[in-house]
Amino acid sequence: MVIKNVSLETVCGITSKLPENENMEFAFAGKSNVGKSSLINGLMNRKALARTSAQPGKTQTINFYNINDECYFVDLPGYGYAKANEEIKAQWGKMIENYLHKSKMLQAVFLLVDIRHEPSGNDRLMYEWILHQGFKPVIIATKLDKINRSQVPKHLKMVREGLKVEKGTVVIPYSAQTKQGREEIYELLDTYLERSIEA
Repeated sequence: MVIKNVSLETVCGITSKLPENENMEFAFAGKSNVGKSSLINGLMNRKALARTSAQPGKTQTINFYNINDECYFVDLPGYGYAKANEEIKAQWGKMIENYLHKSKMLQAVFLLVDIRHEPSGNDRLMYEWILHQGFKPVIIATKLDKINRSQVPKHLKMVREGLKVEKGTVVIPYSAQTKQGREEIYELLDTYLERSIEA
């Protein structure tokens, strides 16, 4: 995948109607502060188009980024932010569920988890939720540069076992610093896009 043009096309809040896009959508989910905006910026080759924030839980909208006029990266609200009140957490959950359930163009969901830690209860819940909606999530293990290379196999095993991933689930370690893992993600995206051309 070669990124030529990107733009933030649609921002959906809690009461917004989801756009009826004609191109494929690829969604990115993960708890607050897992590095979701950094991953999306890295994939788009942009420093700060996806809004990163020093305050976790800042993404309270679903953001649709138009990529080359051929697909969308969909940034879902970060979940599990401890300081958000229960009502807001419930609204974010509803937004994510609504999107996963209703989008006609959603092809794949990338679930981000922090490679340094065992997946949280919220991570496991989100993984099961994505499966329940009929998708087989691709797991992106972020913050790869924060652990020693020798620790990577052990931590990837911890991620797989912590989420109880189904056999054959793709788990890609990713570093926002070095962009390790980006080419693998591009290859996956290309596979989906090629399928749509063939169809």
